[in-house]
Amino acid sequence: MSKKKPKVPSNTIAQNKKARHEYHIEEKFEAGVALAGWEVKSLRAGKAQLTDTYVLVRNQEVWLLGSHITPLNTASTHVIADPTRTRKLLLKKREIARIFGKIQQKGQTCIPLALYWKGNKIKCEIALVTGKKLHDKRATEKDRDWNRQKARIVRAHAG
Repeated sequence: MSKKKPKVPSNTIAQNKKARHEYHIEEKFEAGVALAGWEVKSLRAGKAQLTDTYVLVRNQEVWLLGSHITPLNTASTHVIADPTRTRKLLLKKREIARIFGKIQQKGQTCIPLALYWKGNKIKCEIALVTGKKLHDKRATEKDRDWNRQKARIVRAHAG
């Protein structure tokens, strides 16, 4: 009899999949997220979305704009829930200064890549990025297709 390992749930809550296609990732940071109670409950249920989300630095504070956390019907009965409210990201002063300095440079911006659990805390992986040109996107897609084709060939000859 073989014992099956219990399935470990993924720590990732939401990913910004479009980001890797649209941008060159220069540098990554891990930030805490200041959340309300109903938001944490919704994130446990996996009701978060990071598409069209970006990071704003204002007054030595970092903010997450445009993220969408859908409120649960059961969790937020006594609170007026705003699913797209601006959420504060928690970073060290050194990291905030570095991000702010890089954003001031031409062509660089800061976007969130993923929301995930780290222990009982919710973290947001943010990245300093530069936009890709159309030919870069095509090259990335061509590489991805070639790698997929190589894997097919290897599977066909191995089996």
